[in-house]
Amino acid sequence: MKLVTAIVKPFKMDDVRAALSDMGVQGITVTEVKGFGRQRGHTELYRGAEYVVDFLPKLKLEIAVGDELVDATIDAIIQSANTGKIGDGKIFVAPLEQVIRIRTGETGEEAI
Repeated sequence: MKLVTAIVKPFKMDDVRAALSDMGVQGITVTEVKGFGRQRGHTELYRGAEYVVDFLPKLKLEIAVGDELVDATIDAIIQSANTGKIGDGKIFVAPLEQVIRIRTGETGEEAI
């Protein structure tokens, strides 16, 4: 099992959710986050004053999947979240040692 963590632009969330749902992913945890990468934020004009926005709003998606779905999950996120512009986000994949469903006590891939 793997934990796939993706950081994407907020307006791409519906596309990503639909792509993951179509391929059979059953659960996603979404968190509103702020951050920056290579783009280092940007400047905006508000009421005639220019100011720097250091941290840009993003969404952090956490998806637990079995090993057989990892590549398909990554491909679905890349295809649906890509705008071709800087700041599209990142995907991180980490091993997931154990999953337990609290309600039933199921463990492993049955708990996903």
